[in-house]
Amino acid sequence: MSMTAVTPARRDTQAPTLKPRVLIVEDETALVELLRYNLEQSGFKVDVAYDGEEALRAVQEDVPDLILLDWMLPLMSGIEVCRQLRRQTATANVPIIMLTARGEEGDRVRGLDAGADDYVPKPFSPTELVARIRAVLRRIRPALADEALSYADIVMDLVAHRVTRGGKPIHLGPTEFRLLRHFMEHPGRVFSREQLLDAVWGKDVYVEARTVDVHIRRLRIALNGESHADVIRTVRAAGYALDATPG
Repeated sequence: MSMTAVTPARRDTQAPTLKPRVLIVEDETALVELLRYNLEQSGFKVDVAYDGEEALRAVQEDVPDLILLDWMLPLMSGIEVCRQLRRQTATANVPIIMLTARGEEGDRVRGLDAGADDYVPKPFSPTELVARIRAVLRRIRPALADEALSYADIVMDLVAHRVTRGGKPIHLGPTEFRLLRHFMEHPGRVFSREQLLDAVWGKDVYVEARTVDVHIRRLRIALNGESHADVIRTVRAAGYALDATPG
């Protein structure tokens, strides 16, 4: 008798709350660990790349909310990484803070001209760096710093954990709430099932990809009711996006 192998799926539980994700691009291991500790203690998720080429690959796979980019890197300089990121549509507006031992005014100007949003000379105070990160996010990605998000006629109160559409309350389960929050923090951007699983459920939690479809369907039912237009766009062979554009 033949046996059919069944791939177990991990339980859809204990998914993390969404946090701004910072990519550290730095080749000094001790500094990476110092940055990682302080950022995680301050409520950020952290990814790491140790050279310029690894950084470009990491960003291509999953665009972070902010990049801490060292100037002096193996294989490709931070300045060149910054220039390449600014040339690509998907990363043209990702906040970049450059970290460098080069403190001359001319170097700061070069970094800013290459597309950096801020420039922090080494050595620096981790507390000040976290404050600068929050300031850049407030200025460039206010959705990650505000206490409420809004898109079209949808408003999400992050403190009270409530959602309204057209002024009327929308009742969402915890997973649908996190899913909608992720979409509202990145309106118009298309996410694959795998990207949504990583962002909403977590990279260390194994859930079948089709689970995303189930929760997208529940989110649509809750948001649309009987009269509202569907703002969750399905992109064939690509994924889903929050998009209220007609057609």
